[in-house]
Amino acid sequence: MLGLPRINDRPRNVRLDTLVRLRWLAVFGQFGAVLVVHFGLEYEVPIWACLAVIALSALLNVALRVGFHQTQWLEPDRAAWLLSFDIAELAALLYLTGGLENPFSFLLLGPVLISATALPPRMTLLIGTFAMLCATVLVFFHYDLPWESENKLELPEIYMVGVWLSILLAIGYIGVYTWQIAEEARQLSDALAATELVLAREQHLSQLDGLAAAAAHELGTPLSTITVVVREIERALDPQSPYADDVKLLREQAQRCREILSKITELPAGEPFDRMPLSALIEEAVAPHRNFGVSVGVTLPPNRAAEPVGARNPAIRYGLGNLIENAVDFAHRRVEILAQWTADEVSIVISDDGPGFAPEVVDRIGAPYVTHRRPGPRGSDDEDEGVFGLGLGFFIAKTLLERSGAKLALTNQAPPLHGATIALTWSRVDFERPLASSPLESAISAA
Repeated sequence: MLGLPRINDRPRNVRLDTLVRLRWLAVFGQFGAVLVVHFGLEYEVPIWACLAVIALSALLNVALRVGFHQTQWLEPDRAAWLLSFDIAELAALLYLTGGLENPFSFLLLGPVLISATALPPRMTLLIGTFAMLCATVLVFFHYDLPWESENKLELPEIYMVGVWLSILLAIGYIGVYTWQIAEEARQLSDALAATELVLAREQHLSQLDGLAAAAAHELGTPLSTITVVVREIERALDPQSPYADDVKLLREQAQRCREILSKITELPAGEPFDRMPLSALIEEAVAPHRNFGVSVGVTLPPNRAAEPVGARNPAIRYGLGNLIENAVDFAHRRVEILAQWTADEVSIVISDDGPGFAPEVVDRIGAPYVTHRRPGPRGSDDEDEGVFGLGLGFFIAKTLLERSGAKLALTNQAPPLHGATIALTWSRVDFERPLASSPLESAISAA
């Protein structure tokens, strides 16, 4: 229907300050754990080697603080290197303190989760593989776990295999799960941002008629002055003057401008212009989709005396137009639009004779990036396919309509009929509620 910006292609970066703060937390935690085990529990720990590894991590943090601005955003590859360093540093500490026998070995999962949340899948796969490799090496190569010297702790090999498998499975499963949750959150954020952009553009377009009428009204006074002055000059000039034809042409063009402005000022202004009946709203939404080889029929109640008159709402206009476009794209020959109203309710039902909603996605239609769409006459365009081929267009339409107070119901027609049906229902109060004025409109009205 309308080309939307590709806001979902933004890069996935990590702020340096976030990684530095997390590493400081890890440094203090590791430092405290080593001191408690060595001095508090009085277990034998290669304390100087452990402190050297922890100090190396602290020095890296200091260097990052000095060399870079704390608000800097890191490219994915640089962030991946820093997270890999965190895995290597933790693996070195585990090597010195018992390997996978150390109960803190599960912390190898931490950098993988950070990567799954913020970095591209390729980087997360590499970091996860590196963490699994470190865990595998620690099964075979490590110092003894700090324990009582007279009562050495010997864990069965089968138990250690289980620990190793649990860490590998946690890295794989929880990493994928975290990435999926973060990806859905990103998609929802992008879809809502696109919704706001569409609504802003529709509001801008809906204001153009009013702005044109206001501009025509403001231009009328100076143009009248120009016309009067030109007439006076024309009367004062000798008909044989070389400037007579030019002044005559200037008067004719000024008169033509006045005629054009008079047509513009015929547009209704104020409250009548800001509102429109339901039939006009439907016709405005249907008009762009009548010439695509599909018949679009509109059925209204025979008694139009109590027809609802709602605000000229860009959200309803765009959302209804998008649903009609989808119906036209899927229909074989015909789309039917039925409008009904009572004293308490307003409803619009859109039905087509196409294949209907696929059973496997009918319960999820309306979520961003969920779709069951075949390419139609307008589906060959790359930009439209990139937006609406992912279900983002329907999500935007659904979100905007629900903001206006509408309730949507999506069903397939019962056999022997076929096709999809979308029912929109408003309470009459919501449909006829006037739009709230924006701060800019309020300022113009006050002026």
